[in-house]
Amino acid sequence: MTIREIAEKAEQYAIELLNGRRRTRTDQAVLGGMFGLSRIYRALVQLRLQAFEERIFRQRMLGCLVVSIGNLTVGGTGKTPVVEVFARTLIEKGRRVAILSRGYRSRSKPLWQKLRDRLTRADRDIPPKVVSDGRRLLLDSNQAGDEPYMLASNVKKAVVLVDKDRVKSGRYAIRRFGADTLILDDGFQYLRLRPHLNILLIDSTNPFHNHHLLPRGLLREPIRNLRRANIIFLTKSNGGRHLRHLKGFVTKHNPRAEIIECTHKPEHLVDVYSHEIQPLEALRGKRVAAISGIAVPESFENVLRKLGATVVHTARYADHHRYRLQEIIDFQNRALAAGAQLILTTEKDAVRFPKLDRRDVPVLYLRVRIDILTGQESFNDCITRLCFL
Repeated sequence: MTIREIAEKAEQYAIELLNGRRRTRTDQAVLGGMFGLSRIYRALVQLRLQAFEERIFRQRMLGCLVVSIGNLTVGGTGKTPVVEVFARTLIEKGRRVAILSRGYRSRSKPLWQKLRDRLTRADRDIPPKVVSDGRRLLLDSNQAGDEPYMLASNVKKAVVLVDKDRVKSGRYAIRRFGADTLILDDGFQYLRLRPHLNILLIDSTNPFHNHHLLPRGLLREPIRNLRRANIIFLTKSNGGRHLRHLKGFVTKHNPRAEIIECTHKPEHLVDVYSHEIQPLEALRGKRVAAISGIAVPESFENVLRKLGATVVHTARYADHHRYRLQEIIDFQNRALAAGAQLILTTEKDAVRFPKLDRRDVPVLYLRVRIDILTGQESFNDCITRLCFL
């Protein structure tokens, strides 16, 4: 078993534990230990934030527009489509946009080489990975990471760079590609680079999980820190009564932020291998098998049901799971045995699918886009202000 597989199993166990699916005495003891660790983590997070606020740690400014888009929780808010909307809209307005990503779970160097580079400070001289130069796609999802690859594929005129040091990658984008606008993908906790606009995403269906920080919950930092946001997107909004309470809760913690409600609207289906586009109506009345490695697989499966499909078989893997060919072959066989007529996955999963020479059932992914429900005027004003900075 590889290190990545061990990490995925540990992640799956932790998720089941946090969601109350494991209730043995041992599990309860583990939860108690996780609670203690979360209190330590909370103190460290706040200490780090205070160090930046009091300028013990220095925030950098790079002389161009910087937009940070992120969240308080680990995964599940639908961040990538929002980054895509901002990047595409700013490009349409004439800005030269570079998206800076950390490249979570992209292929990295061996540990010994990382340690060597860190000790010799050679990592400072290594340029960031260039996923797209704004004209060509240069890296695959394995080298770049899922989200950077998706963004580079869908926003073809954006430069997409991957590096943990986004001050370094920002300087590189300005110097090498003439970028005048930097978008920090998953940047709410990245405090070294000062943003002109801090955008926070909150999943309206499960805003703050159990209100605990990692590892006892899914929060990266305390809820009160949403006060740093200039604009708050309530994603996956459905106009329910709970949304009014959520908006009141958010406003209590941050009365200055503009609030925009949006939903992830299914657009069409795409064949994973041929890239042929099919209408959503192709799902109606079909028996489908769903496979995904995302933070909230239930939301994906429920969307398929709402589109008229009958989900007869599912497989759920850890977020960012790198699929092996045998896993897909086995899933295809189980899907056929269950009577599935189609296999469905997410766009983020599709970029991690291995090549499948024999396909006994079509394999499609669901393409979604952001649809702003309320606050379109605020969004337009925001883009206009950014373009004149």
